[in-house]
Formats: sequence, C-alpha cells, structure tokens
Amino acid sequence: MRPFRPCFKNPHLATLAGNFWRRAIDESRFPTREVLYDTEPGTRVLVHENRPEGEVKGEVFLHHGLEGSSRSGYMVSLAQALCEAGYAAHRINMRGCGGTEHLTATLYHSGLTQDVREILLQTQKNAIAPRFLIGFSLGGNVALKLAGELGETDLVTGVAAVSTPIDLHECVRMLGAKQNWVYEQRFVRSLRARYFRRHQAHPHRFPVDGLHRTKTVFEFDDRFTAKAFGFGDAPNYYRTQSALGFLPRIRVQTLLVQAVDDPLIPFAIYRHESIRENPALQLAAIPNGGHLGFIARSRPRFWLDDFLIEWLESRRNNHPFRFVLTDE
Repeated sequence: MRPFRPCFKNPHLATLAGNFWRRAIDESRFPTREVLYDTEPGTRVLVHENRPEGEVKGEVFLHHGLEGSSRSGYMVSLAQALCEAGYAAHRINMRGCGGTEHLTATLYHSGLTQDVREILLQTQKNAIAPRFLIGFSLGGNVALKLAGELGETDLVTGVAAVSTPIDLHECVRMLGAKQNWVYEQRFVRSLRARYFRRHQAHPHRFPVDGLHRTKTVFEFDDRFTAKAFGFGDAPNYYRTQSALGFLPRIRVQTLLVQAVDDPLIPFAIYRHESIRENPALQLAAIPNGGHLGFIARSRPRFWLDDFLIEWLESRRNNHPFRFVLTDE
C-alpha cells in the first residue's frame, strides 16, 4: 500500500481540492447504465452502474454525502478505479438527488437506511460475487447505521465509511463554527432550494413557514427534516439516527477512514469506546486529508481509491487489512 503524502496539509485546501478536482469515468470501457429500484411505495431510486467486461471480483455499492449525487467526484473516481481493478460499481443516489426528485415525494435524511437495504436485498438473489457497501460523509452514517441494524448478515461482505459524521449533533455544531461558514451556507442554500421544489410539487405536505429565515443546518433539520420524518426536533433526530449508537451492533468487518484534521468532523468522536471495543471495526486515522479530500502530492492523485481497493482485496480474500498511512 502506497503511504499517503498529502498534496495539501491545510485541511480546508484539502477539502476544496477533493471537491473540485476533475474526475471522469472512461465511458468507452465502462459505460454507465441507469437502473431504477422501487424501494417503497411511491419511491424509486436511481443507481448508476459501471462494470468491467467479464466476471467481476465483487459488487460495490457506493453512497454519497449531503447534497451530493452519483456524479460527486469521489463517487466517480472510485467507480473508475473499481472497474479498472475488476469490480462493478453501483453509485446510489439518495432520494431526490442527482435530478431524481420526480421519482419520490419525500426527502432523505442522515439515517434513512431503507433504500440501501432494499437495493441490497433486490440484488442479492443474482449475486455470485462478494458485495460491499462504501459510504461517504452522510452516506457513511447511513452505511454504518445499516450495518448495525443488520448485525450478523450475508447481505454484504464488508462495509467502509469515509469522513463520516457518526455523531450528527457534534458534527452539526462543528459545521456551525465560524471557520466553516462557507461550507454551511453552501449546504443550507442547496437544502432550502431542494425543499422549496418539494413544496412546489406538494405544497400541503411541505409547508415553507420559516424557510427563508433558515440560516443553519441545525435550523433546517429542526424545522423541516425532523418534522417531515416524525422525529419531533433536531436533537432527537440526531440522537436516534447517528451511527454512533449502532456501532456496537456491527458484526460485518467494517473500515472507518477518517482524517484527523477534518474541518467538519471533530476527531474526538472517533475516540469513543464503541470503536475501540468492537473487533469488527477498524479505524484508519489519517493525519491530513480534510473532509473527503485525500489528494496525494504525486500521481496517482486519488490515494483514497487505491486504499479502499486494497481493503476490498483483503476482505475478498479474507486476509487481515494492514496498512501504513504515512512515511513522514
């Protein structure tokens, strides 16, 4: 495994680079196929699938972060790397994301495991290769929560979560810090616009009282997300849907990839005893990387992709995953 030499040691630069660095899938070799899954009455989920030719080593299901989509850079570059390594990639859009608002009359939330579970169940009957679930940021919280809900399971061989807000309330507090104002405002603008489109389509179901006064993610979750899903208020939503409460019940081998300098996630939450005490969990604490960054100083730039594929290979062959994160 190639040690990680970060291109940026400033966590904000690392985060921005991870977001804006151009990435693409070689459609001539790994064409994108659109697959729709009915996950509950009135809800369809779009998955973009890329496959190499011939028999695959495994089927890997990818789940994006807050206000992302199957076209988010980290999803695209990992799908390309997976196909080159002989794996099939299934890039799942959360409800309404990636231009799919017409496929559902609901929102999504940080602990909504129904869609991923249903996709895994529907694809299980034809599975001949091991299956894996990898979640990024909010999608990592969903993946870990689902793994805890499943406990002992044959739905997946392994789960990985990258830059994951396992304690939603603590991470929302961190997001509200002065130095993170730009990130929060970008999320809030996107969330408000999405909610307003929902209101236009279903005005009685999605009232907009207070929408224009919503300035933070906490306020949005308290006024809209929690109410839409029956959680009552934001603190109860965060308490019941944070992956942290489900980590002790995980039994499938699970990798947590977390930058210590992540500007959006306080690393202290990863010192929780549930991570230390559960042998199914393995934490890769990386000194630098930002939030969903991990851009390497030299080529190949997308170090995270290689790291995750090394982990997949170890799980597929039932070998321990050993790694050196940095040689500096």
